[in-house]
Amino acid sequence: MRDAAPPHPMVPPPTGGLADSVFETAALDPTRPLLARRPDTTSSVWEHVSALELRDEVVGLAKGLVACGISPGHRVAVMARTRYEWTALCYALWAVGAEVVPIYPTSSREQVEWILGDAGCVAVVVEDEQSVMTVGSVCAALPRLRHVWQLDAGALEELAARGRFIPQATVDSLRRIVLPDSTAVVAYTSGTTGRPLGCALSHRNLASPCDTLLAGWGQTVAPPGEQGSVLAFLPFSHVYGLMIQTLCVRGGLLMGHQPDVSDEALTSALRSFRPTYFYAVPSVFEKIYKNFLRTAQQSGRGALFERAAETARDFAAACERQRLGEGPGPGFDLRLQHALYERTVYRRLRGALGGRVRRATSGGSTLNRELSLFYEGIGIYVHDGYGLTETSAAVTMQPLGREKSGTVGQALPGMDIRVADDGEILVRGPSVFQGYVGNEPASRAALRGGWLATGDLGRLDPEGYLTITGRKKDIIVTSSGKSVAPAALEHRLRMHPLIHQAVVVGDNRPCVGALITLDPDFLTHWRAHQSPQSDAPSREAREENALREEITRAVAAANSAVSRSESIRLFRVLPESFDLASGLLTPSMKLRRDVIVRTYALEIDAMYQARSRAGRTRVPDELTAWDEADNVFR
Repeated sequence: MRDAAPPHPMVPPPTGGLADSVFETAALDPTRPLLARRPDTTSSVWEHVSALELRDEVVGLAKGLVACGISPGHRVAVMARTRYEWTALCYALWAVGAEVVPIYPTSSREQVEWILGDAGCVAVVVEDEQSVMTVGSVCAALPRLRHVWQLDAGALEELAARGRFIPQATVDSLRRIVLPDSTAVVAYTSGTTGRPLGCALSHRNLASPCDTLLAGWGQTVAPPGEQGSVLAFLPFSHVYGLMIQTLCVRGGLLMGHQPDVSDEALTSALRSFRPTYFYAVPSVFEKIYKNFLRTAQQSGRGALFERAAETARDFAAACERQRLGEGPGPGFDLRLQHALYERTVYRRLRGALGGRVRRATSGGSTLNRELSLFYEGIGIYVHDGYGLTETSAAVTMQPLGREKSGTVGQALPGMDIRVADDGEILVRGPSVFQGYVGNEPASRAALRGGWLATGDLGRLDPEGYLTITGRKKDIIVTSSGKSVAPAALEHRLRMHPLIHQAVVVGDNRPCVGALITLDPDFLTHWRAHQSPQSDAPSREAREENALREEITRAVAAANSAVSRSESIRLFRVLPESFDLASGLLTPSMKLRRDVIVRTYALEIDAMYQARSRAGRTRVPDELTAWDEADNVFR
């Protein structure tokens, strides 16, 4: 008989608004550090901001907002990177009953104009002069917009100064009339298939999953007796980042802000801040793994790292079978190998994240099972959860002591999940949004009898573990009528260190193909380790052949997880990555599939035409199991 997961404590429903937690913590534990900031991004010294100091700053900013005419129900956009001022201003807005409208600082002029106009914002807070110019270029089309505040020009100091003569009782009165069902945030979807939609999220929507996670999983954030700490670097413009901010403040965790997410800056911040818990999206976990591998290879220890990584995955898989009641756990030899690599490899890898992280959370999309096992094997269990903007982020979580890699866990207490006959995931619970702002038809289409139609496809196993298989709108139907979900193939392709991005194509085509971009950092490293002998032309030809063979092996490895009819038969490596500037990524770094397919229509046509001309020519050995397979480099 399998042991049941430990019961979760009952979580009382939230009362009041989200800003109340700042005032309550300040009253109960005024010296408790809640936020951490640095005098500049290069400093290794973090200055702590206590609960009392944060409350006083929130009150000062709230008074300034009142002085500027910001009232309950007014919508104020925040267009900035993840920085201390974002949090202080966010809680000040909630304290006066205003609604926060997050905007990615990388958004285009058209996106900014759409969101500010659609939400009816009366003010916008931007980070720098460039953002001021972007907003300024669309102000004429936004008659409701009355204020543009720039953080780098002292906007918060200006607000606090303007509110000096507003009594604190005014702020207290406004805060007390904020109800749990008052709208706290209007968060816009990524807009992968059209105009972004504004999701109205209430204070209850955001508080409920955070309180549930703190009650059931809060003890995993730090060792007993220590205050948990989290380095916030993902954008607060995304609901995932907003949930982390809310969770930290409600749970009394220490949160540091890291606006620069370049590899060097993030690594430095992790080493100096030393968080006890790490949260990220799958692409970050993939990047960290590739950096581990590249660093090991550069130091001549690539083979050692690969053996250690394989042992980590084997060890984690054995532990998983044991906790699920399906095996005895790691054998003696495996435990011995694991202990050896713990002393020589794993603790150094954990040191790259500051040395104190033992658990982490991945969200935004599904984490590859092999990658999840790797991290668990080196001593950092990664909880892979599921959620979306319309559910205030969290819907599922891995049950403690019953974690199952490759799934996104089970429904959070209070949440219900169904899978419809067509495979679509339906969700119901306290975190489900209030509806799309100003778009009743879209709200009715998404909310069906109290259930949110997520647009995601998945399956539930007998124990309630959810596995995400793809997006309904992303399903590819080949000319033979075969339906293919591209997500699994793309995830497996990205696991190869040379591959940065992958888009599977094949709608109304005879077979499945892929557009691939290469990781520039790892490609440079890879080229540096190729043989330097012979003249330049022959060396370049040899490198191109070796690169083609390497990518072919990556495609074959991805194909091993699917049937022949779903496998990638041909691919093209593109010379440049998909990026924001070209409009091929959303501000949340999701692929705009339709735009990519249109942009690269000629390349896709050429790829299939080359396959047709080739006929049944010689097939690379790695792909012979999948009939004809062609690859086209460009």
